[in-house]
Amino acid sequence: MCLAIPALIESIEDKEAEAEIGGITRRISLWLTPEAKVGDYVLVHTGYAINILDEGEAEETLNLLREIAELAGE
Repeated sequence: MCLAIPALIESIEDKEAEAEIGGITRRISLWLTPEAKVGDYVLVHTGYAINILDEGEAEETLNLLREIAELAGE
């Protein structure tokens, strides 16, 4: 099973981006999604943006992940 999480692209340089994931900024590859731009949400798996998401879908997924984390902490 694989897990990919939504991240918000904050800046782009060549084929790499700085993306915010859960309050942490990470460098990710855009080789698989060259059409991604600053402000886009992308689905990230093992450091690669594998798909572009619309904001609503990204927020829904992030909310579900937060709920799972809260329940796991109980």
